Amino acid sequence: MTTSFWIITDIAVFGVALFLTGIIIPQILLIAFRKKLFDEIDERKIHKGVVPRLGGIAFLPAIIFSICLVLATCSSLGYTDIPSILGGVGQSILYLLCAEMLIFLIGIADDLVGVRYKAKFIVQIICAVFICAAGAYIHDLGGIIGIHTIPSWLGWILSGFIVVYLVNAINLIDGIDGLASGLSGIALIFYGIVLTISQQWILALLAWAQFGTLVPFFYYNVFGNPKKQKKIFMGDTGALTLGMLMSFIALSITNIDSLEITYHYNKVVLAFSPLVIPAFDVVRVYFHRVRHHRNPFLPDKCHIHHKLLALGFNQRTSLCLILAAAIAFMLINVLLSPYISATFLLLADIAIWIAINVAITGLIRKKEQTSHTSLYD
Repeated sequence: MTTSFWIITDIAVFGVALFLTGIIIPQILLIAFRKKLFDEIDERKIHKGVVPRLGGIAFLPAIIFSICLVLATCSSLGYTDIPSILGGVGQSILYLLCAEMLIFLIGIADDLVGVRYKAKFIVQIICAVFICAAGAYIHDLGGIIGIHTIPSWLGWILSGFIVVYLVNAINLIDGIDGLASGLSGIALIFYGIVLTISQQWILALLAWAQFGTLVPFFYYNVFGNPKKQKKIFMGDTGALTLGMLMSFIALSITNIDSLEITYHYNKVVLAFSPLVIPAFDVVRVYFHRVRHHRNPFLPDKCHIHHKLLALGFNQRTSLCLILAAAIAFMLINVLLSPYISATFLLLADIAIWIAINVAITGLIRKKEQTSHTSLYD
């Protein structure tokens, strides 16, 4: 099977996932409005009007269906043999499906009736164990603080933490229209390209299938009109499912042995640079809540998008600024990784992120002093 065959397969999976999600989301909207399943409006929410938050229900079924349909069709036509292409990744995929189904179900429960964060946290830890059991755990830190190869037990602990961390980072960044799906879309395009170049065909299919589900969702989420009952949110179902899959892909990339990629670029940088903004934002928000004696696990309005809104930017402009910053972080880190150590890149990213936030907070303070009203704290 040639590279061109797999590129065509990637395109086919993307197209099927996009088409299927485009069909499912309007049906979810119809059911949600008939059953009055809406996102509750409170002082923290930005949206106006009734909007369903069940868009993420479309993600996992569309991903599984698109990959199974395309691979089964190729096999029926004699282009490929399913057992041979699954090969050693068969067990990994089974563990991944266990994690995805579990997080998918807890997400649906949270969107419909609400689930305590402690219960979600326990489920996330169980899912992280499945991800590590799939072989998607860190074996090499890529030279961060001078460390390369690490013991498997330490890789499991570190990777389990990373899975829970990234899942929550994606969930918590989902605060304005298109932000979680936009940041994830950028990461998935990058992952899809890296995995295709590295000839990690099944992982590439996962990336392109997930991206295919995000395109129609992004349209309904950003451009949908709530007055015409065409707007939808992904909810915890979508954010948790999305975060879990991207955690699996990112950790899998740290184990790639393809010379086309790893000869030039640091694998750890490739894996995590696309997720810099959600990963850094959740840390800043956590410490901000602790510093103000708030529960770090309860939502508020101190994320980066809230800060941009407090400056006077609208949702669309804030979205574009954050997505542009995500692309900049990703490209600069990846392009510099052959020449600069991963430790220095990480420290530079942290310094830049702190500087950006300090500058934005300073501008907010000035605006508060002018208006004599609190726009942030």
